[in-house]
Amino acid sequence: MSKTIFITGAGTGLGKGTAIVLAEKGHRVIAAVEIISQITSLREAASEAGVELEVIKLDIKSKRDQQLIAEYDYDVFVANAAIGEGGPIAEIPVDRVRDVYETNVFSTLENAQIAAKKFVDKKQGKIIFLSSIVGIVGMPYLGAYVSSKHAIEAIAKTMKAELEEFGVQVATINPGPFETGFNDRMFEEKHKWYDEDKNFTPRESIAETEQILDQQYDPQDMIDKMVEVIEADHHAFRTAYPQEAEDMMKEEEKKNWEEKV
Repeated sequence: MSKTIFITGAGTGLGKGTAIVLAEKGHRVIAAVEIISQITSLREAASEAGVELEVIKLDIKSKRDQQLIAEYDYDVFVANAAIGEGGPIAEIPVDRVRDVYETNVFSTLENAQIAAKKFVDKKQGKIIFLSSIVGIVGMPYLGAYVSSKHAIEAIAKTMKAELEEFGVQVATINPGPFETGFNDRMFEEKHKWYDEDKNFTPRESIAETEQILDQQYDPQDMIDKMVEVIEADHHAFRTAYPQEAEDMMKEEEKKNWEEKV
C-alpha cells in the first residue's frame, strides 16, 4: 500500500538514495534538504531515476523551516538529517560538541515532536530515527557523534513507550559504516582544531579508528534496507545493518556488563 513519507536530510547520502527508491516504489515522498542548492541536484537525480519527489528546503535547526513539518500530511516521518565530528572527546572544543547536539539531538527532537503531535491527533503514524551502530558502540575518537546517537537511542526508546497508547509507532535504523562520504567528512572536521603538536592525543591513535574508512559498505544495500523498514507496517524496533553491525552492537552491550576499570 502506498504511503506518504516525509524524510529530512534527503539532499545527500542515504537519505537521498532512500527518497528516490521510495518514490520508485510508488510512495509519495516529501524530501527535505538543508540548503537551496540541494533542491536542484535532488530534483535532477529524481528526474534521472524517472520519479517525482516533492523537494523542499528545510534546515532542521530553523524554527521557520520546522513549520513545514506541521503543514504537510504524511504517514511516516523519517528523522534522517545529522552532522558528524571526529576527534578525542577529552580534548574536543565543547562548542563543537554543542553544534553536533544542536542538529543531531535538540533539533531532531523538535522535529519529531511536531510529527508526534500530528500522529497523536490522527491516532496513527510512524516516526523513524536514523541512529547508527555508534548509538550503541562507543567508538573512540568519534565521541561527539557517538554520544549524540546514544541520546537518540534514549529519545526513541522513551518516545516509543509514551506514544504506544496513541497508536503511534517509533523505531530506529542503525547503519554501520557506509561509503557515502559522511564518515570521511566527520574525520576531516577535527583538522579545524586538532594539532598534534599541541594536543596530547597521538595522531597514530586517531589513525587506528580512521581505518574503518577503508572498510565501508556499499550504500545501496543500506538504502534498500531503509526502504524495506520505512514502508513496512510492522517491523523490529531497532534495525541494525549489515549483520556485522548488529553483532557488534550486541557484543558491545554484553561487554559493558563484564568490563573492569
